[in-house]
Amino acid sequence: MRFADTNVLLYAIARDPDEGAKAARAGELLACRDIGLSAQVLQEFYVQATRETRRDRLTHEQAATLVESFQRFPVQDTTLEIVLAAISTRQRFAISYWDAAIIEAARALGCEEVLSEDLSDGQDYAGVRVRNPFGDC
Repeated sequence: MRFADTNVLLYAIARDPDEGAKAARAGELLACRDIGLSAQVLQEFYVQATRETRRDRLTHEQAATLVESFQRFPVQDTTLEIVLAAISTRQRFAISYWDAAIIEAARALGCEEVLSEDLSDGQDYAGVRVRNPFGDC
């Protein structure tokens, strides 16, 4: 199973013509059955998709409906164990706590790969590897 970072969900709703290739790729990814998410990713998606400064921002209702629809994927809750593991991963790999929490949520779901534009493509975080699915877009 692969874990989708927030940017995958955000590109899936992008209406900017400059992001057309990334939007199409995100749509392809979300059509797959082997995607996992976390509560953190869903929170970040809602906040970013509805923020007032976003040109193609969604209404509360639109974003809430999408968050509900993303429940079709396995969603990892943020637990104390994930928080503690993320703190350790943050220190070990010198990344932000939030990125470390993504890595640890993916690990908890049994994902070996995190699909993200934000983390270093190809980096292995103790058995969880990052891949940028938008590298060729």
